[in-house]
Amino acid sequence: MKTSPQVSTNRCTSPLVWVAAATAFGILLTIGPAAAAQRVSLRSEDGVALAATWHEPSVRPAPAVVLVHMLQRSRRDWDLLASRLAVGGIGALTLDLRGHGESLGSAQDHAAMVQDVRAARRYLATRSDVDSSRIGFGGASLGATLAALAAAEDTTVRGVALLSPSLDYRGLRIEAAVRKLGSRPMLLVASDDDAYAMRSARELQEAAARSRELIILTSAGHGTIMLARSPELGFTLLDWFRRTLL
Repeated sequence: MKTSPQVSTNRCTSPLVWVAAATAFGILLTIGPAAAAQRVSLRSEDGVALAATWHEPSVRPAPAVVLVHMLQRSRRDWDLLASRLAVGGIGALTLDLRGHGESLGSAQDHAAMVQDVRAARRYLATRSDVDSSRIGFGGASLGATLAALAAAEDTTVRGVALLSPSLDYRGLRIEAAVRKLGSRPMLLVASDDDAYAMRSARELQEAAARSRELIILTSAGHGTIMLARSPELGFTLLDWFRRTLL
């Protein structure tokens, strides 16, 4: 395991990851069950109807996280993490990007999907049980790109967790957006069998402020697939969002 003054770089067997997992698991045991999840409807700035699920936090008012899925996937990929966040005192909004899951619109217009993430953020602002000063974004693959782009435009977003980020996702580049995020907390996660995502994550961290953390997993695949192949990652994300939002 290598460390630097700016970052913790861990493999999934790292004691630091297991400590985070153990801490988060203890939180789940002590807080109790989360409130039921609720399907909600959103509308983007260009009028696309979007489906989402609000996972109600165990305390109110609470911080909240928007979770953005990969291309050709859906909000269901985040169900387990969203439930854990809710139990841990953080509301979670998962959405289907346009053309995915239950949402309408075209799945081909990737640039327009930034509007979908902004619609999710606007929804959180309407909820009296959400502390709008404590909002985080999380995304995987395409969702990581969209989360970074949307967060760069919104200074109320405290931090972002990016799973399998890409410097260039089919023409959507994020270097400028990441620079705009400045010293806001950022977690970068990639697997050593996902060469481009690993290189992208490392390059994003190298020019980083001290608040950026990097985790390299072993043989964990791409995007939200890593949550299944490295189950402790979910607890690590829970711990990171609690550290940065509570």
